[in-house]
Amino acid sequence: MTTFCTIFRACSVLSITLRQTLRSSAVKRPKYSLNFYESVAFVNVRKMSQKSITSFFKITPKKSVEVKQESLEDDSEASNPNESPVKTEKKKKAKRQRIDSSGSETELTEQRPEENLVTIRSNGTVKTYGSPRSKRAKESPIKAESPKSEVKVKEEKATPETKKQKKSPVQKSPKTEKKSKKSTNPVQNGVSNDSEVITPPKVKEEKLSPKCEKDSEKDKGIKSEKDSKENKDSESDKDSKNESVEDKAKVVNAGKVEETEYNPAKPKYHPVDDACWSAGQPVPYLALARTLEAIEGTSARLRMIEILANYLRSVMVLTPEDLLPSVYMCLNQLAPAHLSVELGIAETYLMKAVGQATGRSLAQMKAATQRAGDLGAAAQHARAAQRMLHRAPPLTARRVFAQLKLIAGTTGPSSVNKKISIIQSLYVACRQSEAKYLIRSLEGKLRIGLAEQSVLQALALASTMTPPALNGEERILDASKGLTPEEFKSRVEENAILIKTTYCECPNLELVLPALASGGARALTSDRRCALAPGAPLRPMLALPARGVADVFHRFEGAEFTCEWKYDGERAQIHVPGDDKPDLDNARIFSRNQENNTSKYPDVLRRLPSLLKESVRSCVLDCEAVAYDVDKKQILPFQILSTRKRKDVKESEIKVRVCVFVFDLLYLNGAPLVRAPLRERRALLREHFNEVPGEWQFATSKDCSSVDEVQQFLEEAVKGSCEGLMIKMLTGDDARYDIARRSHNWLKLKKDYLEGVGDTIDAVVIGGYWGKGRRRGVWGGFLLACRDPASDQLQALCRLGCGFSDPLLLELSRKLQPHIIDGPRNYYRFDPSVSPDVWFAASRVWELRCADLSLSAAHRAAAGALAPDKGISLRFPRFVREREDKTPEEATTAQQIVDMYLSQDQVKNTAGNKLDYDDFY
Repeated sequence: MTTFCTIFRACSVLSITLRQTLRSSAVKRPKYSLNFYESVAFVNVRKMSQKSITSFFKITPKKSVEVKQESLEDDSEASNPNESPVKTEKKKKAKRQRIDSSGSETELTEQRPEENLVTIRSNGTVKTYGSPRSKRAKESPIKAESPKSEVKVKEEKATPETKKQKKSPVQKSPKTEKKSKKSTNPVQNGVSNDSEVITPPKVKEEKLSPKCEKDSEKDKGIKSEKDSKENKDSESDKDSKNESVEDKAKVVNAGKVEETEYNPAKPKYHPVDDACWSAGQPVPYLALARTLEAIEGTSARLRMIEILANYLRSVMVLTPEDLLPSVYMCLNQLAPAHLSVELGIAETYLMKAVGQATGRSLAQMKAATQRAGDLGAAAQHARAAQRMLHRAPPLTARRVFAQLKLIAGTTGPSSVNKKISIIQSLYVACRQSEAKYLIRSLEGKLRIGLAEQSVLQALALASTMTPPALNGEERILDASKGLTPEEFKSRVEENAILIKTTYCECPNLELVLPALASGGARALTSDRRCALAPGAPLRPMLALPARGVADVFHRFEGAEFTCEWKYDGERAQIHVPGDDKPDLDNARIFSRNQENNTSKYPDVLRRLPSLLKESVRSCVLDCEAVAYDVDKKQILPFQILSTRKRKDVKESEIKVRVCVFVFDLLYLNGAPLVRAPLRERRALLREHFNEVPGEWQFATSKDCSSVDEVQQFLEEAVKGSCEGLMIKMLTGDDARYDIARRSHNWLKLKKDYLEGVGDTIDAVVIGGYWGKGRRRGVWGGFLLACRDPASDQLQALCRLGCGFSDPLLLELSRKLQPHIIDGPRNYYRFDPSVSPDVWFAASRVWELRCADLSLSAAHRAAAGALAPDKGISLRFPRFVREREDKTPEEATTAQQIVDMYLSQDQVKNTAGNKLDYDDFY
């Protein structure tokens, strides 16, 4: 018994000593770095030693009030040495829990024995943990809460701002009321002085202004902003203390909005105040992404142009050197078309790059893309869910454009891995919608409904509203002020014609945009750099269809015109540069869509000297390359020409020979001829160039004046293996060469036009139906679509199953096999009733012929243009040929489908019929 009592007394003394030691260590706690407590997380750390100590606490005699008071006074002095100790009453002790960690065994909190989980998390803020409850704390509303709620309150962040907002009023005794009013320590005003607090290093506090003392809530809301301003400019801070919150925000963001809040669709947009970057700073890529996002969110073409023009105005005023990258990325281009700069990134590689950057597999990315209907949207969602330890520097428009060009120029071994690495470095730096449009740019399809002509129109609007400063004058930011809407619109249209015409003659934005930014639209006509010259391909002039000979005389009534054979070949534009003599080594041949086909026709370049007479120093010729049988002196069908290799052709391997039929002269010896009438151009062509049978020939032509002459000449053209006739205005202003226009000054009269719809249609293959019977194992039918440039959509036009031979069907199926996709693209418009068995990516263009056009509820071509709930479809469509010389962007448009429908006899006299559209394409 005596031994037991001795052990009991020793344990009691040990318990008291341990408790005092823990309290004294709590007083000295500020000497430890706050980072130590931030790194501690205690979970279920109750151990055997803790249970033993707790059992001793249950049987330990109560301490005297004097001992407890002494300890509380020590705590009070440690927490607030300027405040006198406060007497407290005896109260029931809370059971303590010893907490073990890898760094310290300091006791940080008091809580009930049944609470075994304590987690300490801190972000550099002051935190209060469980402490002895004093009399003042007992009288406080916090004391009335349950222990669990008290722990939750104490585990919250306790920054100086949040403490002021979250603290409850404390009832103070008369003795301490005056001292509490003088105190500026939020911990003293909100928590009792005997609580154990981890305090950060003291920061000197400024005395609040009288106005802020009267309105404490307002002071709390702007305190952090005031402190940050004091470090930058103390004098301006003193003058701005009495300003409102809105005024302070204007001062901080003077002339600049947040990048995430940038809105080019804002009414009455200001190019400087509403921009999210300052003068001379690189344009943030997020600003361009938000512009594209706003454009995608609207369907009105004029509104799209206005949004883009607002963004371009800011770029022109603040950072004109970023105008070229911005316009190129809006057009989804990296260089002029004739340079053939392509990214060369397949969709699978893009999925792989995004998946590796976000920890997703290729299968997961494919599934996400199928759900979203767009890889860009799936990439944006994956990037938003990603958390980064270190955020990459924000992207700029010039950096993204430079990296895209780097990707396009990366070739050689392991080039794919290098490209993926560059893509990932851009992708991980994306914010908000940047990822979506970055991936779409890499795909080569923005799909926002913004066509090239809309971008040029936006440039015209931007340069008209915010013209450049000339001769040192002050720049006008809004030139529409003081003008009526009609006057301003007239100026915009005038500048638009100048910009579009210049771009047609010089399709190189690297030359056009600097001239536009420095001198405005009027300066383009006098800038030699933007003049027509050999080496830069022109978009060819195109013709509109005529349904019969009567239509020709109706259009050209009282005017002189000529008829030429329409050859069934491939458009070829031959450029020969030179100064004193022709530079044949740098001669080039371009296709109708400005692709460089020089390597496709080495035999044509070899025999070029035989075409040029000695008087020719430089020239640009518009021609047609046609498959030709030299022995029989006969023109061969286009299908024969399509078998010729497309790139890097060796002349020794050529099996299909071509004859080049020259029909127009656009440039001669340093002088452009596009504004000269056709009669003059044709005379110069025959004067300065030679004919070589079977190699170089002028287009067979005849100036007709009667219906019979035209009909007879058409029959001759058909017998000569041609498609029909081209009827062209010969004299007058309408006889000029309209670059990049589908004009009424040229009409095409094909042999097929005499019956049926009057024109063939170039449609895009978007789906296939499995064949049956003899066509089993291949696709027996196809879903084809036309293009709507306004909405940048492919709209279902018809189902096609006629016009194929068995070998041809096998060949077409083989070509379509690599283009199979999991589901329809988000820009395909179709009715579920015509959904195909297999979907194809938009890549192949086929030429079709049909009996006529009709309204259809099952197809979406030009839906809503003629009937609210119906589109237009082809009746009895037949396959004619595959158009390898055309891209899906050059397919027949929805507007052309509407005009074909309205030109039919049964609807020709319908009210509102309008066929006259003559504009840049």
